[in-house]
This record gives sequence, structure tokens and C-alpha cells, in this order.
Amino acid sequence: QVQLVESGGGSVQAGGSLRLSCAVSGDDYHLYCMGWFRQAPGKEREGVAALLTAGYTTYYADSVKGRFTISEDHAKNTLYLQMNSLKPEDTAMYYCAADRRCRSWSPPIESTYEDWGQGTQVTVSS
Repeated sequence: QVQLVESGGGSVQAGGSLRLSCAVSGDDYHLYCMGWFRQAPGKEREGVAALLTAGYTTYYADSVKGRFTISEDHAKNTLYLQMNSLKPEDTAMYYCAADRRCRSWSPPIESTYEDWGQGTQVTVSS
């Protein structure tokens, strides 16, 4: 299993950018599927981006396609989510997660992701 620690959240105005980081420790995760999920108050958690680390294949939810970019730095054992052109509807707690058997990534399904970080809050004001 892996331990995940997110950082980089904050408050920005609409149109701004943030880069979330997820530091990964523990097992070698480079054959896992790694995902970013978010949960807004009163809403279900949704997968917004995912990465097959083995083939570097990515998935994006329609709501973030063209604005968010998932990436990974092998040397730093860190997963990123670059978020541009942020909208108030992007406001949520963002979580990094790992699916050790890579059972879902397009889209990422919450129930298949075994390891989760504590989350980082993103607030976008209009």
C-alpha cells in the first residue's frame, strides 16, 4: 500500500490557477492507477482525473477537460493536478487516491481505490 499526502489547495478567484501535489510513499506505485477525486459539500465524491502510471495514459472528466492536467514526477514520487481557468463550481475538497490493481481509471471509480490522502481544500470565488 501507499501513503498519500496532498498539498497545494487554497482560495483563488475565478479564472485563476492552482497546482495540487500528492506525495507518495510506501510501496512502488508505478504500476498503479492514480486518481484525483473531489467532493463538494452535499455532493458525492467524483473522479476528475486519473493516470495509468505504466503507460502514462490519462483520463479527465468532461467538467475539467481542457483545464486540468494530471502528471507525475517519478524522481520525486509525486502526483500533480494542474488546475487552470478555475470556476466556482470547482470548489471542493480534492483527494489523491491509488488503485493498486488498476481496476478503474476511465472513469476512476471510488470503490476500487484503496489508498487515500487526507484531502486539500480548493475554494474558487466569483
